Amino acid sequence: MESLSHIDYRLRRKQFYAEVKNAVAVLPSAEHQVRNPDVTFPFRQESNLYYLTGFEEPHCVALFAPHSKTPFQFFVQPRNKTKELWEGKIWGPEAAKSRFGADAAASSATEIPFDEAFVTAICEAERLYYRVGLDREWDSRIFRLLEVAKKRLGRTGRSLWPIFDPNEVLGEQRLVKTRAELERLEKACEITADAHASAMRLVKPDMYEYEVEALLFHAFRIQGAERLGYGSIVAGGSNACCLHYVANNKRLNEKDLLLIDAGAELDYFTSDITRVFPVGQVFSKEQREIYSAVLTAQKSCIKMARPGKTMRDLHDHATEVLVDELKKLKILKGPTPQIIKKLEHKRYYPHGTGHWLGMDVHDVGRYYAQRLQDPRKLAPGMVFTIEPGLYFGADSDAPAKYKGIGVRIEDDIVITNQGCRVLTSGVPKEIEEIESLRSA
Repeated sequence: MESLSHIDYRLRRKQFYAEVKNAVAVLPSAEHQVRNPDVTFPFRQESNLYYLTGFEEPHCVALFAPHSKTPFQFFVQPRNKTKELWEGKIWGPEAAKSRFGADAAASSATEIPFDEAFVTAICEAERLYYRVGLDREWDSRIFRLLEVAKKRLGRTGRSLWPIFDPNEVLGEQRLVKTRAELERLEKACEITADAHASAMRLVKPDMYEYEVEALLFHAFRIQGAERLGYGSIVAGGSNACCLHYVANNKRLNEKDLLLIDAGAELDYFTSDITRVFPVGQVFSKEQREIYSAVLTAQKSCIKMARPGKTMRDLHDHATEVLVDELKKLKILKGPTPQIIKKLEHKRYYPHGTGHWLGMDVHDVGRYYAQRLQDPRKLAPGMVFTIEPGLYFGADSDAPAKYKGIGVRIEDDIVITNQGCRVLTSGVPKEIEEIESLRSA
């Protein structure tokens, strides 16, 4: 795989410090999650901590205090030869400084070093950035230390420090991608597109959904992706009408459509693609009608995406196009504005049209300006999905000929100075292209 440009974690921290002046930020690592008795799920670092440090070990916590002489203090697990024999290399406190840029580092094996450093730092700060509610033990520890700090300061007359979610700052910082970050996203999109195109070529009737899932994962890994960006959805027939279907255990019927929503993660950046194609060689008349309606909405939204527009603009536009298409098919009746006002379309289009994309599949960053009623304007460097869909489950009140059809078409988009660029164009979505690939 081609080498990607270097990520400058120091620059990321410098930008972060500029936004959290006179504050303390605490970012604990992710921890191993138990799968069963002595087996854990594969470890993935907490995104914000990795974003600022590049560090991939559990049992650590970063303490940022930009106003102090040691803005970045890192508390990591100590070297342990026995543990390293079983689990691999541990960097330890010395490497936390020399390799990962910490201004000071200590062991996380006991609470004392972090606790003392936190109390000292917060006593000189005005506010705290810490994400409450993710870990009860950390919540309890932070609130206990705030009380300790309050007592250390004596009778100041103040309450506890105001606490802000680090995502308020890091979400905005991560939202507009740098050139190096876009390179990673583009590569993840390329790998994912290749895998989807491969599935279109290889899927056969009577295969199981999990066989297709395995094909995708193999295609991701063989091209260097470290992991899935999220659990793959491989949904044949009416299973596609369950938006987050993950059982992936049914046999594929030649007369059905297959919906695949899957993305590869590369160097902590993930793609997110959804494609739908016939398990047989061609779309039926009804499948073609629904697919064409969704594709019309998706392509129209992509054409509309440019600086100054908003995610709300794109969703409203997708909704209008889909309602008009459903009216042509005589599934909905009446004036389009009235149908939308009464939310009649929600029976068939229950979700939004897209979300931010980056280190997390549903990435951080505000969708609104300071006031919730003001959707934020799109700007160059923002990456998001455009994914309209229509779903007609078995209990749907749609005409019987459409029941069991679920279609979603999803691409990853980056806003440019002139408009937008589709990062996932490497996988077909036009009906003629898909049928040609299936027939081959």
